[in-house]
Amino acid sequence: MRIFPSLAGFAIFSVMLFAQPPQPPQESKKGPPPAPKNLQILTVDDLRSGIMHKFAVALGGNCQICHVAGDYASDENPHKVIARHMIEMTKEINAKFPDGKEHVTCYTCHRGTHEPAMAPPPADTKPAQ
Repeated sequence: MRIFPSLAGFAIFSVMLFAQPPQPPQESKKGPPPAPKNLQILTVDDLRSGIMHKFAVALGGNCQICHVAGDYASDENPHKVIARHMIEMTKEINAKFPDGKEHVTCYTCHRGTHEPAMAPPPADTKPAQ
């Protein structure tokens, strides 16, 4: 007899659960993504190739080094302007190689850190054995 109240409670709960009005469908993200804004040096094809991921890795993985959080088109961060100059510099250097390959990247100098390496690491002071 104790089963009946449990089943009745379950039945009432089930009816209440299924009697709720249907939720409106969430907007699906169909179609192309919105066009990027404020591209001055890079192209949409550059962005599609994953170049921002390469930049982030070369600079230590933090997008906010150059970008304003939530507004990647903004130029409020002065490091973004510096980054544009550096992108232009690497493009100019790479254009001088006759094989057409990319020889210089952000990682060439930055090595995963925000500040570029200005000198090689100190030599090991231990004598060779």
